[in-house]
Amino acid sequence: MDLETRLNALIAPSLESMGYELVRVQYQGKTHPTLQIMAERADQAPMTVDDCAMISRSLSALLDVEDPIQGGYVLEVSSPGIDRPLTRPKDFQTWAGFEAKLESLVAVDGRKRFRGRLVGLEGEAVRITLDSGDALVPLADLKSAKLVLTDELIDAVTAKGQA
Repeated sequence: MDLETRLNALIAPSLESMGYELVRVQYQGKTHPTLQIMAERADQAPMTVDDCAMISRSLSALLDVEDPIQGGYVLEVSSPGIDRPLTRPKDFQTWAGFEAKLESLVAVDGRKRFRGRLVGLEGEAVRITLDSGDALVPLADLKSAKLVLTDELIDAVTAKGQA
């Protein structure tokens, strides 16, 4: 099991018990390692600086006790933001209708990069509408996915009170 998978399994239950959902765990950097925890409120209310501080304190204690990472690192806690990464299957349903960028590990219809309107999930694949038609990108092959910052997205997020 890789480090990010182990961290995910360690951190997600703690966040859930506090009323948050884990969006992404990312560990990067060799000379100045950073552990980035991206979370959002389970009640869909906007994340605040106080939310991030509370998560940081709680996870610092948990990580100190469990000690899953050798050596020093910086813990960074943030919200996903408006042009958020899409990391969970439910994200592709929640944000259907908005513009997104996807990158696949494996070529799909001769390409690895896609930019278009999210349609949602179809089985174990993401459907995205491109200028040239629809593409189905298997979830298992996704390298990255994120929303594209557009006026439409800003208006929708602002209307929900999530900005």
